[in-house]
Amino acid sequence: MSDTDSFIDEVTEEVRRDRMYLLLRRWGWVGVAAVVLIVGGAAFNEYRKSRDTAQAQDLGDSILAALSENDSDARAAGLREIEAQSPGGNAVLNMLLSASQLEAGSREEAVNSLNAVAVQGDLPEIYRAIASFKALLLQSDTLPAADRRQQFEALAAPGAPLRLLAEEQLALIDVSEGNVDAALDRLQALRQDAEVGIDLQQRAAQLIVALGGEPEPLVAQQG
Repeated sequence: MSDTDSFIDEVTEEVRRDRMYLLLRRWGWVGVAAVVLIVGGAAFNEYRKSRDTAQAQDLGDSILAALSENDSDARAAGLREIEAQSPGGNAVLNMLLSASQLEAGSREEAVNSLNAVAVQGDLPEIYRAIASFKALLLQSDTLPAADRRQQFEALAAPGAPLRLLAEEQLALIDVSEGNVDAALDRLQALRQDAEVGIDLQQRAAQLIVALGGEPEPLVAQQG
């Protein structure tokens, strides 16, 4: 390599270094800010995890203290005084509160507690469905059959998590209204459903027999 080529290479390298230093001086704060954000974000996540864990432990301790009361009225009163800091915690509280209220003979209050969970839009559908289903069961003697049918039909919509259990309740409403044929058709279809569990399948068969029908042979499901 000639002296001229060597000199050009040195100059080129020097220019590159100058450009790099210039870029670092101009944009180096971006890298520093990125490091600060990463470190700060990790610290915040750890703080949030620690806070959530502490809140969950406090909620659990408060619930256990309330449930340790022997008297159902005292348990309900203790649960009402607890404040949950998350949607899930609030749902758990209302579920437990409804059970204590029911034990204390306050069926209407128990239904209200369950309905509070059923309309809690920030909960997963399965929890809202369970609360709604339990509330409807508690109102079997007080809510008109037409209203219960409408709500169970909503729970029996395709893809709903409690679809088959809701179908069973709809069959019982058919029976209560004297529409035995509709109940039998619904129960036969329920037994053949690909998602039905063995317990529900057996209950449906027993009800079919009790209504004077005969369970149809089960069709093998395609795997």
